Amino acid sequence: MTTQSASWHSYLNRRMLTLVFLGFSSGLPLFILLNLMQAWLAKAGLDVKALGLFALVMFPYTWKFLWSPMMDRYSLGRLGRRRGWMALTQGALFLAIGGMGMLDPLHQVPLVILAAVSVAFLSASQDIVIDAYSREILSDNEQGLGAAVKVNAYKVAGMVPGALSLILADFLPWQSVFWITAAFMLPGLVCTLLIKEPTVYGAPPKNLEEAIVLPFREFISRDGWSSALWILCFIFLYRLGDSMAATLATKFFIDLGFPLTQIGAIAKLTLFWGSIAGGIVGGICMIRLGINRGLWIFGAIQASTSLGFALLAHIGPNPLFLGLAVGFEAFGVGLGTAAFVAFIAKTSDPRYTATQYALFSSLAAVPRTFATSSVGFIVAETGWMHFFLICFALAIPGMLLLFKVAPWNEAEPKTEAAQSSL
Repeated sequence: MTTQSASWHSYLNRRMLTLVFLGFSSGLPLFILLNLMQAWLAKAGLDVKALGLFALVMFPYTWKFLWSPMMDRYSLGRLGRRRGWMALTQGALFLAIGGMGMLDPLHQVPLVILAAVSVAFLSASQDIVIDAYSREILSDNEQGLGAAVKVNAYKVAGMVPGALSLILADFLPWQSVFWITAAFMLPGLVCTLLIKEPTVYGAPPKNLEEAIVLPFREFISRDGWSSALWILCFIFLYRLGDSMAATLATKFFIDLGFPLTQIGAIAKLTLFWGSIAGGIVGGICMIRLGINRGLWIFGAIQASTSLGFALLAHIGPNPLFLGLAVGFEAFGVGLGTAAFVAFIAKTSDPRYTATQYALFSSLAAVPRTFATSSVGFIVAETGWMHFFLICFALAIPGMLLLFKVAPWNEAEPKTEAAQSSL
């Protein structure tokens, strides 16, 4: 069956089912750090300043590219290069998450910090190898749908520590809650043990020096320095506008006069389902459109979502338009994310997937840091409506770079589906 004649149903295979389990396993530790740990520490009596400082334990997610070459270079036993690292990090996360709950958060703060940093490091390491694995088992035309499946499973994982675990904490001691939550890592571990190791493309790095140098040399020599810089600039800029627009969204809703109950019931609900719908629709559509055209169409929709917020700022506290604006923004960003993640995957060389993918995804996260530090100052000077118009303008440079990195009419490879992973 050729790619042109295949419907999206033909891509709902065992590889996609594998990504459901791996995506869930990838998202769970992050949401434990963001939701469950925060509730645990707050209930123990830590003040808000101490809770704020615990956000610093997330630094491994930003710097994961530093140790990603090790995961390209070394294999672990008979499981192989990808499955070996996945099994190690998933098993270690189960123990680290469960063990963290056995500590006293009020009197063993240094140990709690060490445990949280360990969970963040293991989680970032798991992300490296899962991203590499998903790139290697999917053909280029499957990357969009694969990205949507993995990202949505990642988001669904947040419902465990963000809802189920908090409910259990009203009836069970925290030690039990943490071990029960940690047990949700085990389906991903079982999946890792059952799937096959992906095909190795070319010779893997022979030593650690090659694992560090060759990925960067290959990326630069592929089409020259100029092309490499265009790609890096695109990765940095493509989601800059929507990243800034979403940074202080809750503050924006409050300033407009929406009560917290409306923000929770309308904004958060439409945000969750809108982003999931956008990811699924984006992944399915890219099977026909291709990644390049997906970047153009979905990027334009993603950029225009800032205009919805600008219009909401002009209209004022209208609950119906709040739901429409937030739902449109979530749907558009879901579309753009599916195309963007697929582009990053396609841009990574299968021989050095862990290193290159980690580098690209770390670079893509930089605008979020930039946005967090600057948005408040911009809003204070311009007001909300003009701020969202600025966000729309900041999305334009990334779109213009598509002429260089993903031309509309550029022929994209129509490869057959990758090998079965089960």
